[in-house]
Amino acid sequence: MKVKSIINLIKCHSEKNELGFKNEVYDIAKDFNEKGDDQIAEYLISLVSGVTNFVPQSYNENSEFLKKIEIDNGNLWLPDIIKNDILGIVNAISRNIGVNKFLFEGKPGTGKTEASKQIARILDRDLYIVNFSNIIDSKLGETQKNIDKLFDEINNLKSKEKDLILFDEIDALALNRINNNDLREMGRATSTLLKQLDILNEKIIIIATTNLYKNLDYALKRRFDFTINFDRYSKEDMLNVCENITNAFLNKFKIKTHEKRIVRKIISLMDDIKSPGEMKNAIRTSIAFSSIDDSDDYLRKLYTILLKKEIKDIKILQDEGFTVREIAILTNTSKSTVSRGISK
Repeated sequence: MKVKSIINLIKCHSEKNELGFKNEVYDIAKDFNEKGDDQIAEYLISLVSGVTNFVPQSYNENSEFLKKIEIDNGNLWLPDIIKNDILGIVNAISRNIGVNKFLFEGKPGTGKTEASKQIARILDRDLYIVNFSNIIDSKLGETQKNIDKLFDEINNLKSKEKDLILFDEIDALALNRINNNDLREMGRATSTLLKQLDILNEKIIIIATTNLYKNLDYALKRRFDFTINFDRYSKEDMLNVCENITNAFLNKFKIKTHEKRIVRKIISLMDDIKSPGEMKNAIRTSIAFSSIDDSDDYLRKLYTILLKKEIKDIKILQDEGFTVREIAILTNTSKSTVSRGISK
């Protein structure tokens, strides 16, 4: 807010100039709106227009337990079987029928957290992640108290229809209570979590993720309305995902040559294709570290990083299924040189 605006507000107030005061507030609200703070702008206008049922924000910026997550417009590539489940969740939430608790389970890097972000984006909701480090406490009973405080804050959010709460890696709180290696304190914490989920306001949308589904308390699993397994990637799914990721990074780095067939062949040669998250990192590194003057260099980097070996023998590349043209690209030589090497 500008100093001039503050002075004008005080001046109008002291002179009991209500019209001038309102006009100044409208100008301030306009300034906030132009800067992207539309909620504050809306709130200021509601104050001077006599509307009393509007609140500026649903979230306390000083919250110990919730942190707002920025959502970008990036793509999330998922197999159709998982994508359809995600769309089903979007439809269920949109119908506002009390289906509001969802569990995403699967290995790290399979897209669970990113899918949560996309759901928030599609539904135009703010996404808040639970800060477990501030909840779990070594003092007896404090973790349960913190869970109660967390849910008290969640249930009292002012604009429940505009928020989505993410319990990322909920297994930090909810390991199986019958596990002999589990601490009694965490067992009690799980019980508190179960109780709070039972009395959760149905307008609140919660998504929880876990890499340890088998270790979760069975009673907790039953509290969720729907569970999505993110480990359902076929080899063809992974090839398609990696191709899309590669194309996205090539476009981002303004590399014009898109050798889709070579990329797919390299990935197909892997003994064990890693998770989408790991593949994304490998592909990004290959492209980012490639030569600026050689648009095909990312393919050689990708071969080396994913297959963990250098490109040395033309005949090995031939045995791996690469064509003469593709071998020429991977070895950075001419097709005639490759042909002579193969015929030897």
